[in-house]
Amino acid sequence: MSHPDKKRLRRSMMFLNCQKPSLIKDPYIYKPDSIMLDLEDAVAESEKDAARYSLYHALQEIDYRGVERVVRINGLDTPHWQEDIRVCVAGGCDVIRIPKVETPNDVRVVERAVAIAEGEFGVPQGRTLLMAAIESCMGVMNVYDTCRSSDRLIGIALSGGDYTKDLQTSISGTGVELNGARQQLIIAARAAKVQCFDTVYTNLNDMEGFRNEVQMIKTMGFDGKSIINPRQIPIVHEIYTPTAKDIVFSEKVVREIDEKKAKGIGVFTVDGKMIDIAFYDGAKRTIELAKAAGVYKGDL
Repeated sequence: MSHPDKKRLRRSMMFLNCQKPSLIKDPYIYKPDSIMLDLEDAVAESEKDAARYSLYHALQEIDYRGVERVVRINGLDTPHWQEDIRVCVAGGCDVIRIPKVETPNDVRVVERAVAIAEGEFGVPQGRTLLMAAIESCMGVMNVYDTCRSSDRLIGIALSGGDYTKDLQTSISGTGVELNGARQQLIIAARAAKVQCFDTVYTNLNDMEGFRNEVQMIKTMGFDGKSIINPRQIPIVHEIYTPTAKDIVFSEKVVREIDEKKAKGIGVFTVDGKMIDIAFYDGAKRTIELAKAAGVYKGDL
């Protein structure tokens, strides 16, 4: 199954509490790439039904202006997840985020329930996509198999708070305690050709620290960042949008390789840098990212 939205731009994914209509009625004004409507940790146990009711009507009645609508359901170890899935599918959400995924079977269980719900509510089979949140050491150990568990899976996301508890440490602000998991997740995601998203940064008083972390995870290869506040969106988008210099260089690389490989030339220089065919895919990705971000004016 090939779904047109599996590879869409997801630089920012903003968490929103489904219990609070004031939060979920118009978050598109901040222009995140995706919103994460949360039925899990943000919702009190006694309010799960009310949150689902709010979610369904939001999905049905609010025009989110092209912002992707992701819903985080409750865990498979709770009595809530099956009804969460029915409401997500009936309401027409774009992606379901599965929390606390430890094995590929966790994804397959949700996949089967989604397929049944799509049949029940007359939704085209395969429309509802999935993402897996990795929140434990076991989840990290099994992450490659999880990435390959379903054609519906758009990608994986690190949940740093729960992961560090399982690791028997805590978030330090240095990133040291998360580096191993981050590296394993991004390697697994790239090997399986799915996307990979970093965990939230909770200190809203330290925007410089947030900027540094976003720059680091972009350098590591992550597709985007989970966020908790609209103030974080412009920083993420700025860092993930290619600069004019990046775009011009990438255009030169693509054109040079297209021209030279036809002549049997494998190595050449662009702006004084030695370039070969290995640079081609990266240059194409830069151009595609610039297109998705709305900053590309070229013709490639």
